[in-house]
Amino acid sequence: MAEVKSYAPGTPCWVDLTTSDPEGARNYYGSLFGWELEVGPAETGYYTQAKLRGKPVAGLGGQPKPDELPVAWTTYLAAEDIDAVAERITANGGTITMAPMDVMGEGHMAIAVDPTGAAFGLWQAGRHIGSVLVNEPGAPCWNELLTPDLEAARRFYSAVLGYQWQDLDTGAGGPSYSTFALDGGRPVGGAMQMADQVPAGTPPNWVVYFAVADTDATVAKNAELGGGVVMAPMDSPYGRFAVLSDPQGGVFSVIRMPE
Repeated sequence: MAEVKSYAPGTPCWVDLTTSDPEGARNYYGSLFGWELEVGPAETGYYTQAKLRGKPVAGLGGQPKPDELPVAWTTYLAAEDIDAVAERITANGGTITMAPMDVMGEGHMAIAVDPTGAAFGLWQAGRHIGSVLVNEPGAPCWNELLTPDLEAARRFYSAVLGYQWQDLDTGAGGPSYSTFALDGGRPVGGAMQMADQVPAGTPPNWVVYFAVADTDATVAKNAELGGGVVMAPMDSPYGRFAVLSDPQGGVFSVIRMPE
């Protein structure tokens, strides 16, 4: 279990869901993860804070998404100077799809797409730092980029956010995978070359992993709640994990981390 006080720039710090059915999403995720759901007022678009023990772990969109947007989880990367990061994004071949904006004093946000097609958010903390609880059941524990061009992605995120990459051995026939760190520290996220292991039709994207106490029990609960299974539970050196979809089609991963 870990309670976070602040995030170093470049670290994944928050995730939120864009959905076609906000009430359905609240019911599903609240039941699946035991979240306490705090629906914001009308001026926030009814944006919902998902909490554990009163501390924020994730967000849920409060209004149905525009037709042109997919149902999806967005990973936000911490930014100390969001305007400067936005400039580096465009200078290095990325696209800003939502310019930096103030979020009612809670912080500043922006949305971007990297040169390989994966969307991500930026968050410059104000009163809201991001996920206060991580690495415990119901909270985010890992963020991972799925990209069709791992080398291009590595160059982009290194130039924009200073990521330092380390190749990870995934075994014979496994996909190319790299973890990223900041200032020589521990890995704070990963990136994988999209290969045969990724279901056909999957777009480039950032995947969020939520920690769970029991992966198989979570998959069974997901089925009871009307969710789907994109990848059935399997063991890995980092824990037993599965890839799920909520009833509206939002894809996410769950993992029981090693003790």
